[in-house]
Formats: sequence, structure tokens, C-alpha cells
Amino acid sequence: MKFDVIQLNVKMNIKNLVFFFVIFVASQAFGVEFQGKFIQGHFIIGKTEPKTKIWIDKQKVRVTDDGYFAFGIGRDRKYDIVISIQKDEKIQRIVKKIKKRKYRIQRIEGLPEKKVTPPKEVYERIKRENKLIGEARSVDSSLTFFKKKFINPLDESIVTGVYGSQRILNGKPKWPHYGIDFAAKEGTKIKAMLSGTATLVETDLFYTGGTLIFDHGHGISTLYMHMKKINVKKGQKVKRGDIIGTVGSTGRSTGPHLDVRLNWFGTRLDPAVVLELN
Repeated sequence: MKFDVIQLNVKMNIKNLVFFFVIFVASQAFGVEFQGKFIQGHFIIGKTEPKTKIWIDKQKVRVTDDGYFAFGIGRDRKYDIVISIQKDEKIQRIVKKIKKRKYRIQRIEGLPEKKVTPPKEVYERIKRENKLIGEARSVDSSLTFFKKKFINPLDESIVTGVYGSQRILNGKPKWPHYGIDFAAKEGTKIKAMLSGTATLVETDLFYTGGTLIFDHGHGISTLYMHMKKINVKKGQKVKRGDIIGTVGSTGRSTGPHLDVRLNWFGTRLDPAVVLELN
């Protein structure tokens, strides 16, 4: 009987070794690497072999000729993320757990009441403006600027609002804040955080006032809000560091500041991650 047990254990160990070897070879064959952390609000760049197809959950994403792809993790995502990789006829799935974050509560007083709870007559205006913003964020171009390093949009500023914070405006709970607020003097020059193409240029949106959106490729976009002056036109290409406008206090604002945001299509990400403010 002892011999039978030993023989069975040997067979099972051999099977386990074969299984491990197959998994090891498969993962090595695809050679997928990730730059970034699997944490709520984070931006991630992936690197795989050229001519590989990638899905994030069920969404197929672009892959550059040299194997780069991009995606992000939403503020409130609680479930695992599934990355599917197809090379030739082989498919591999990687499951990553998402680490949760704790968010601050931010109270802001002194806002005009019509900006906190808009009157019904401006509902249609807000709806139209949200559609414009949504269309700009949905652009899926082949630009590859998203791979480059971001820079701070202001030379001198104070961070007064952070990503993810639950906002209470004039005592009323509202949507979380999805960007970073930089307080600065009105007229302070704003630099492009990354090279890209302007997909939205608006001088007077109800909530965000002077607003710019730039496409950086593969669904990655940046937003600049509450601007006083805008120096670019829709469709214009800018380089990282170019002066794109000045700080203002337009839209729903209590003072001069710049609100910057980062998106992967409709998923709002934390700009502090790419600006290395954390």
C-alpha cells in the first residue's frame, strides 16, 4: 500500500510540474509588463509584443506598433480587472486585484446658489455641454504621446483640491471631485502637461468656464478648466510645455485656480499619479 501511495504522489507531482511549466511558458511567451499600480484612480501603461491584441475587461484597446497600450482604473472600482492578450491563435488572461483608496471630504462654501443647484432653464445648456465634453473624451486616436512623461502645468501653485474627494458645496453633498485644483494668481501662464491635439476649446461652459481638452492617443485625454484666456484652437497640435492659456476663475469657481483632469475615455483618473504629486 505504501508503494501505491508513493507512486500516486509521484504521478501527481509530475502533473503539477507539467501544469506549472505550461503556465510559465505561456506567460513568458506573451511577455506582458505593466507600468503603474492597480489602485483605484490609477493610470497604467502596458507593454507587450508587437501585433498582439489586448482587451481590458471586454473593451478592445489599441496597441502601438512597438507593443504599448494604455488603460485606467476608475475611482470607485471594486472588482478585479481582466486583461486578455491574444497572440496569433493563443489567448492568455491576467486577473489583477484592485486596491481600494480612502478619499477625503472637502467642504466649499460661498458658491452662487445657481452654480450649486442650477435652475431648470440651464438644464439643456448643461446637457449640451456635457455631450461636447463626452465626445472629446471618447476620441480613440493612434497618437502615442501618452507614453511620455507629464509635466506640471504651473510653475508656482498650491494644491487646494485633490482627486476623489467627496464634495459638500454650500452644505449640500455633491459629486466627487475628479481632478486636482491648483490655486494660482489670475493670469498665471498654463503649460501643456503633454503633447497632443486640442479636441475641445470652449470659453464659457456653465460649470468649468474656459475649458480645454487634449487628446494624447489611445483614449487618454487631459482637461484644463476655469481658464481666463485660451491660446489654442480646436484641432491645433501642441507640444509639452507650450503656453496654452492663463489661470482664471470662470465657471463654478470661488477664486483663481486651475482644475486639471486625466481620463481614459469615460473613466476619470487621478492626475496626481502622472504628475508624481503623491
